[in-house]
Amino acid sequence: MKDGQFITMGIESSCDETAVAVVAEGRTVLSNIISSQIDVHKVFGGVVPEIASRHHLQNIGSVYQQALDAAGITIEDVDAIGVTCGPGLVGALLIGLAHAKAVAFATGKPLVGVHHIQGHISANYLSSPELAPPFLALVVSGGHTHIIDVKEYNRFEVLGQTRDDAVGEAFDKVARVLGLGYPGGPLIDALAKKGNPQAIEFPRVYLEKDSLDFSFSGIKTGVLNYLNGKRQKGLSVCEADVAASFQQAVMEVIVAKTMTAAVSRRQKRIVVAGGVAANSRLRELLGQACRERDIAMYCPPPILCTDNGAMIACAAYYKYQAGMINDFTLDAHPGLPLQMQEKAC
Repeated sequence: MKDGQFITMGIESSCDETAVAVVAEGRTVLSNIISSQIDVHKVFGGVVPEIASRHHLQNIGSVYQQALDAAGITIEDVDAIGVTCGPGLVGALLIGLAHAKAVAFATGKPLVGVHHIQGHISANYLSSPELAPPFLALVVSGGHTHIIDVKEYNRFEVLGQTRDDAVGEAFDKVARVLGLGYPGGPLIDALAKKGNPQAIEFPRVYLEKDSLDFSFSGIKTGVLNYLNGKRQKGLSVCEADVAASFQQAVMEVIVAKTMTAAVSRRQKRIVVAGGVAANSRLRELLGQACRERDIAMYCPPPILCTDNGAMIACAAYYKYQAGMINDFTLDAHPGLPLQMQEKAC
């Protein structure tokens, strides 16, 4: 406790960011330190799990101390420690968990396991302090594509999710075949601004009638077939048009399904979260669709879209308030479903 405020620390290490943050009263960010491994993994065109774990191990101690220093507190001022327990890369998760457990054991602070997707949703509470459930959440990132009915702070219903690639994964793969590099999302978004989104008709996959699930493997194959066909005929390719058309096709499906869910659930607020929430075309198309239906749209700033400790601290605060505290048997769950977060984390 500091100045009468409940202080939560959040530790995030589910993929390739080592992140620790300090948040007051679940809503005010006092510090948010992120050590990214993008440059390390860029040469491989994607995250290498073993390398990610090694760098988490090297970075966690210094990131933890930087977060305390930047917040102007000591660990004695912290009231609860939140940590991502899944889903994610198991080795990476274990580094954050081990550090959180060690600190909690040494200081007697309560330990709170947090589902990574719940963390992404909670990022919106930090950027929009007036926001509270219920609302509809669209979570789009390198590992997740979910439409979620957020009923309460700790109660969720997954309405739809990807059946194959997550949207961020599809962006990475298309960026790779275009020779753009890694991570693919920001690179395609930037290149698409120079292209015509209607130039190429890539497939839009909507699956069965009324389904809110996603499938992005078809459009990924469509891009590959288009590029291979052009190259075999010796024809030139406008990469900006490919990027813009691919992005347009993906975002049209995401927006359409999100709006279908919002209308069917009679939700007047849509929250967007995850790394792909920073995509400019998604924000433009979803924002337009929301305005047409008088639906409020919430989206955090880019620093809170990507993996960070502040979102984990925020989620941990609301779990702690609900009495959802863990003991030291808390473990990593790489494929943890969101509906199981109350039992496993």
